[in-house]
Amino acid sequence: MNAKSFICLILGWFIPGLGHITLKKYWHGLIFFVCISSMAVIGLFMGGKIYSFQTENPLTVLAFFSDMGIGLFYILSKFFAFGLGNLKNVTFEFGTAYIAGAGLLNYLITLDALDIARGKKK
Repeated sequence: MNAKSFICLILGWFIPGLGHITLKKYWHGLIFFVCISSMAVIGLFMGGKIYSFQTENPLTVLAFFSDMGIGLFYILSKFFAFGLGNLKNVTFEFGTAYIAGAGLLNYLITLDALDIARGKKK
C-alpha cells in the first residue's frame, strides 16, 4: 500500500467522503458526506446511542466498532457528550440503528476510496 492510498483510507474514515475528494471525485465525496452525516444526525435526533467500548456484552463491542466508523463524529461525541441515547424515546432503537448504519456505510465508502487509490477501480 502506497502513501496516497493510506492517506485516502485515513481521511475517508475520519470525515466521510474526504477520501474521494482527495482523489478528485468531488461529487462522490460530497454526496457521501451529506448522506452519511445526515444519517448520523437523524439518528441523534431520534435519541440514538453512540456506544463506547464495553466488554461485558459482545453485542456492544460490535456496536462500538460500527459507531466508530463515523470517525470524527464519534470522537466529537466523546468530547462533547452527545449521543448518550434516550431510552424513553420511542425512536431510540431506530436512531441507534441509523448511527450504526452510518458507521458501517462509511467503512464501505472508505474501502471504495482505497480501491480507487490503488488503481483497482475507476
